[in-house]
Parts: sequence; structure tokens; C-alpha cells
Amino acid sequence: MSTATAGGAAAPAAVPPPKKSRSVLGTRPWVAACFLLPALALLGALVVYPIGYSVYRSFFDASGHGFVGVDNYHEVFTDDRIRTALKNNVIWVIVAPSVATALGLIFAVLTERVRWGTAFKLVVFMPMAISMLAAGIIFRLVYEQNPDRGVANAVWVGIHDTFTKPAPFPGAHPVNDKVFTTGGGAFTTRSVVKAGTPAALPLVGVKPGDLGGAKDAIPARGVAGKVTGTVWMDFTRGGGGTPGMIDPGEKALGGVKVEAVKDGGTVASATTESDGTFTLPAAADGARLRLPPANFASHYNGIDWLGPSLVTPSIIGAYVWMWAGFAMVLIAAGLASVPRELLEAARVDGANEWQVFRRVTVPLLAPVLAVVLITLMINVLKIFDLVYIIAPGASLDKANVLALQLYQSSFGTDVNQGVGSAIAVFLLVLVLPVMLVNIRRIRKERQR
Repeated sequence: MSTATAGGAAAPAAVPPPKKSRSVLGTRPWVAACFLLPALALLGALVVYPIGYSVYRSFFDASGHGFVGVDNYHEVFTDDRIRTALKNNVIWVIVAPSVATALGLIFAVLTERVRWGTAFKLVVFMPMAISMLAAGIIFRLVYEQNPDRGVANAVWVGIHDTFTKPAPFPGAHPVNDKVFTTGGGAFTTRSVVKAGTPAALPLVGVKPGDLGGAKDAIPARGVAGKVTGTVWMDFTRGGGGTPGMIDPGEKALGGVKVEAVKDGGTVASATTESDGTFTLPAAADGARLRLPPANFASHYNGIDWLGPSLVTPSIIGAYVWMWAGFAMVLIAAGLASVPRELLEAARVDGANEWQVFRRVTVPLLAPVLAVVLITLMINVLKIFDLVYIIAPGASLDKANVLALQLYQSSFGTDVNQGVGSAIAVFLLVLVLPVMLVNIRRIRKERQR
């Protein structure tokens, strides 16, 4: 109740003192600063200072004492190794995120319709639990050139040999040049053959494994009007024997193709039996006998996955194996939030599954796809360990990327931390536009 003044008027109520202003978060600015100070100190020590020092160091020479201006940046764009690394980085940024995102989208859409989809997603996502070091070691073995050790070439050679018959006796060759002339991998007799007179075609250099189960060679019998002969391994275990003659115990070479050649053309051909003998028709009379190179070609050893031409795509394949599961999980989470009534409405309107996927599902998933794509682009710009571990020394220069070149320039054989710092600053400049796009996208989503 207000007290009356001498004139009878009521005195105004006392005005309370103004409260101290608080921040938007509901606390005083100095309290917020105290809580943020440790994080800001760590941010400055671990992020701001290294970036600033790298920019400063990039203007000095290898010793760190001589100022060279922008010469280090000039070397970044003129050195052949660094230019190769930059070209490979462009390939990585375009190919790896696109393929991983596309596979993640396909896996997420297809596994949504099957009962065992969760188990499949778990299997696809499991490589994310493996470190880059372990994945690099795994794929170094997968891409091993020897089909007996490398999984990729074991599968590839198996497919190849299914459709292409391997040579029966790879590496076999004549003992000398008395019987055969050599040309283009084929062996041709020096003299012509006559019908009724058996021909002797001795070879050596056959691998013991290719002779497993081979029968003993026998001399061919003369047949009137036909050309006959024997192809055999002219080698007697323990020594001895007569060169050019079939000795007891010498093995037959079955399955060898024999051609009769006249005037540069093939007039007849036959394949040796299990005892090494063959028979050609009368057209072979007066011809020379030729053993084609297909009889002795080396076994197919697959693809040189880690050779200079394929090393970068092979390493990208290892990266996609790891990160396709990451893309699948994020896209599957976005797919779960897509309104099902929109998909059903499109089907009711007559759209097939491909049209629903292309015109409804993908546009609705565009924000999620952008998140996955941008995240993977930032990730591949810093790729280092997979390339360093998988690429062999002979192909390392061809597989080079900027992060690996940064390491080699800063700590490798030709140490120049000025150039290394320039590469680090250049990498930061490459990452910044992608980060800015991501920040703008996040702000737009918050405003919705």
C-alpha cells in the first residue's frame, strides 16, 4: 500500500534496480568465456597456430632461414611429381566419392525390401571398423600378382582359363637348332617330311608338374600315304640316352598341336595323342612341320593391378570397399524418413520402380546425398595411408597424391619443409571451398 504525501497524493512505488544483462544462452558473458577458454586455447594451439606457422614456413627455403617468397608455391605447380599428385587428387575427388555414394544409395534402396537387409548392411558396414593401415595390408595381398597368393588374380585367372584353354607345355623348347628353326614363338622343322617316314620332334624344358601322369613316348609307325611322328620330352632322368632318339622312360607330350606348312600356309594339322604320336593326311607330304606358339605360351598370370597404369583405380577400389558402408548407413537413415505415401502415390499414378526411384526417391534424398558426397570429398583430399601402403615402390610415383607428397617433401629423402608447408597450405585452400559449401547447406537447413 502506497503512503500518502502531505498534499494527500499517493507517493509512486519504488522502481527495482535493473537486472544485469544475460546472454542468449541465459548466462553472463564472462561465465561463458571461462567455459570456452580451454576449448579456444586448444583450438588455437592445435589448429590456428599450426596453420599460421605453415603459411609462414612456406615462404622460406629448406633450412628455414632464407626467405624465398613464392618460390615454393611455384615449385608446387611445376614439379613433375607434385603435378602427378595433383592430377591423381582430381581423379580421387571425382571418382571415389561418386562411386561410394552411388553404391551406398543402391545398397540402401535394395536392402530396404529384403528380410535380411539388416544383416547385409552390417556386413557392408564392417570394413569401417578396420583401420586404413589394416585395409591397406589386406588389399596389398588381394592385389598380389601371383594368382596363388592374390585373390583378385586368382579369380581373374580362373575366369580366363574357363574360356581360354591354357598351353599344355609352357616354356618347352628344342634342345638345339639342328631339328627346328625358331620364329615368333613357333618351332618349324628344317627339313620337309615324307609320307610313310615317321618324324621325330624332340623337346626339352618341360616343367615336371606339366608331365604329371604322362605316358612313355613310343616311336610312331610309318603309314603309307600319311605323315606320322612323335613329340616327346627328350630327357632321360639320371643322364644318358641318345639325343634325338626315344629312349626308355622318356615321356610323351600329348595334346601338342602340329601343323603342316607349305608356301607359308597351313595345309593340315593334328594333335598328338597321349603317347606323343600324331598322324597327318597325305596333303602334309613334302611340307614342314610347325609347332605353334600356343603350345608353349606361359600361363596367364592375371592383371598387374598395382602396375603404373592401374595402381590408382585399384587403390580407389580399396577405398570404396571401406566407405561404401558409411554412405549406405547415412542414406538408409535418410530413406527411413521419406514419406511412404509419396512413393505409393507415384506408383498409383502409374510410375514404375525406376521412375519412382529417379523422380521421387533421389530428389527427396538429395540433402543426405549432398552430406555424404561432401564428407567423402573432404576425406579423399587427405588420403595418404592407403596409397602409401598399397602402392609398391615401382608404382608409388604414379599413385602419388598431395598428402603423400607433403610427407615425402617434409620428411623424405629430399627434405624441404618449405615445399611441404606450401603443399599443406594448398591442400587447405582446396578443402576450404568444400567446407564453405557444407556450412552454407547446414545454415539453409536450419532456416527451414
